[in-house]
Amino acid sequence: MVKQRNLTNLNPLVRHAYQQCQNIANSHYENFPVASFLLPKYLRRSVAAIYAFARTADDIADEGNMCRETRLELMTRYESNLYDIQYGKPPTEPIFIALKHTIESFNLPIQLFYDLLTAFRQDILKDRYNNFIEVRDYCHYSANPIGRLLLHLSGQASNENLVLSDHICTGLQLINFIQDISTDLNHKNRCYIPLDEIAQYGVKLSEVGQNNQSPNYTALIQKQLQRATEIYKSGVALGNNLPGLFGVEIRFIIACGECILAKLHKRQNIYTRPIMYKKDFLLILGKVLLKRPSDSETRLPILEKS
Repeated sequence: MVKQRNLTNLNPLVRHAYQQCQNIANSHYENFPVASFLLPKYLRRSVAAIYAFARTADDIADEGNMCRETRLELMTRYESNLYDIQYGKPPTEPIFIALKHTIESFNLPIQLFYDLLTAFRQDILKDRYNNFIEVRDYCHYSANPIGRLLLHLSGQASNENLVLSDHICTGLQLINFIQDISTDLNHKNRCYIPLDEIAQYGVKLSEVGQNNQSPNYTALIQKQLQRATEIYKSGVALGNNLPGLFGVEIRFIIACGECILAKLHKRQNIYTRPIMYKKDFLLILGKVLLKRPSDSETRLPILEKS
């Protein structure tokens, strides 16, 4: 149950903490909107707090030139702030001050935050995935908790909605993998394309991310796109289940994912990273606002199976 008094009467320390989180959200480019204006203010700031928590942990795992041991140590320290929240010790860092307020106000499952840190720790320790089972397990920790947290924030965390949300979030994570193949491998020495599939298509790992558009490599990427599309399609009904402005927000995000998939499908160079322009967002928003939820249809590209 939401404690409404906690959402309206914020003390200066908590208000400042939320503002710090919003600043973090505003300072990072994302293909999808973070804490959209469509949401009520009390939800926007809580989404920003969740985003700031995940973004900062992600930076520990990825940014800079720190060695693995240093990253793990920093991640452990970061995680200790969650333990403080869980066991009643007042946090001192702005992100966790805001996060504590959000968790307590909406009774959020704290395990979902631990799950996110599991994924970031895995980013530090693991840079290859033997098969898609391992990749999907990573998505379970890296992406699915975000959708589940949003549903808990809005009071819409039914079993059906949670399952649909997992499909959407896993699909979005796979879309990001497809977009970032070169960056992940060339700058982070990390590859999310399953090794068994790389071998199946007769591609060498050394060829991945090297502007190679051979028929075999193109077919390998097509398989990744086909699977991401199918998983994503299996979750788009989520938008129809959600009422009010929150439902509009989720339908907007889902439509943005559809747009990215369409751009990936149409690109001539498989190394081109699709960009969402302001006009794309405005056009999508207009369509979402004009269409009734019951009118929504799945319009994702149908790709030939490899």
